[in-house]
Amino acid sequence: MKTLYGIQYLRAFAALAVVLFHAAERSGGHFRIGAAGVDVFFVISGFIMWTMSERRPVTPLRFALDRLQRIAPSYWIVTAIMIVGAVIGLFPNMKLTASHILGSLLFIPVRSPSTSGGEIWPVLVQGWTLNFEMFFYVIFAACLFLPQRLRLAGMTAIFLAFVLAGGIIDPQSPLLLTYTRPIILEFVAGAILGRLWLSGHVPRAGLGLTLIAVALSGFAAIQILGLDFNEVTCGPLAVALVLGMVSVERSGKLPSLPLLTYLGNSSYSIYLWHTLAISVVVKLMASMQIPSDAITFIGVISGTILGICAYETVEKPLRNLLKNLSWQRSRASPA
Repeated sequence: MKTLYGIQYLRAFAALAVVLFHAAERSGGHFRIGAAGVDVFFVISGFIMWTMSERRPVTPLRFALDRLQRIAPSYWIVTAIMIVGAVIGLFPNMKLTASHILGSLLFIPVRSPSTSGGEIWPVLVQGWTLNFEMFFYVIFAACLFLPQRLRLAGMTAIFLAFVLAGGIIDPQSPLLLTYTRPIILEFVAGAILGRLWLSGHVPRAGLGLTLIAVALSGFAAIQILGLDFNEVTCGPLAVALVLGMVSVERSGKLPSLPLLTYLGNSSYSIYLWHTLAISVVVKLMASMQIPSDAITFIGVISGTILGICAYETVEKPLRNLLKNLSWQRSRASPA
């Protein structure tokens, strides 16, 4: 597939926004709107999965295996580091249970024993988003069994049914609380944008720039004015941002920015690894008379650099290794 630079730029900005959110939070600052990078990621995920499956048809099983191969190995490595760190005392506030570890590794939502409020977090806290991603992949793979003309409608109906069920039954179990949240509709919105993109039915560049400006202004207003922060407010803004970006891309007026493209490529590793570096930075500087803004800045830089290093030394080698193994299996299977 041709690289969509706008999507890569948004992946980079979304990852950096989450890094800034966590760095500010750990250092006593406040940048909650950075967490909206997750909403942008979910819309992008729906967009990418739809366009990939349309341009490169794949069986449901192959799709599911490819997604697991892409997401799980790096996540399992970081989770293992967190577990070892907790065992040897590096994370004194982390409590481990067998069920929590197992649920974390299998992408099953479980309540964290380390929190007083019983938040539904895995061992690696930001991994909560991967529970949603895996749920989306499972539903998407199931919809690949449908005729092509019915897939988007079928997927939309399934996700709407989950959200409506959540509103009706008021679930309390971690599984249902997770999978009935309206945030799952962001994947559907991304898939719809993918269909619009492939059919050429996206706005012109002028309207695309307007959508980007409206989305960014909306995010800024939520941060500055302290407005409600949830998927109901951030989801539509994320959709507008992605639609605006791909509209500008369609016009051919989007410049090539190698640094942002690279950060987009490494965004998954940045997302997974950044909190390890931020934790170290905050602990090292806790006894120093350093302003919180400076600690936040150093945390952002450190978290981003660690993520890039992990991308080069862990994610890319693993991806190439697994890709080669998959290729060998596909070569051997006919014989």
